[in-house]
Amino acid sequence: MFVRAIRGAIQIDRDDPVLMQEAVIELVSKVLEANQLTNTDLISLLFTCTPDLVSDFPAASARAMGLEKVPLICAVEMAVPTSLPRTIRLMLHCHTELSQDQISHIYLRGAVTLRKDIAQ
Repeated sequence: MFVRAIRGAIQIDRDDPVLMQEAVIELVSKVLEANQLTNTDLISLLFTCTPDLVSDFPAASARAMGLEKVPLICAVEMAVPTSLPRTIRLMLHCHTELSQDQISHIYLRGAVTLRKDIAQ
């Protein structure tokens, strides 16, 4: 069993708590599915949001999908002028049998432009 970090990101159309919740659930669900993970495999999740997203905490959406026992934290992404707006990023730490090369990092919607080399 290894400890791995998995990255992901998703962009939303506007700062709205419903859109944020839908996006967080979509992103976390796809990361878990793509990497054959269950909630008990998770160590922690770190979310960042671009400074233009202030309507809710992404961690609240993760808790609502059943991750209330997993340590979660949110932070603000650096305000780089050329950065992709309205973006939620994720770094998930987990226990897995997957090798580093087998890990699937998930970039969805407009966030595929962040990592065209590995985006789904």
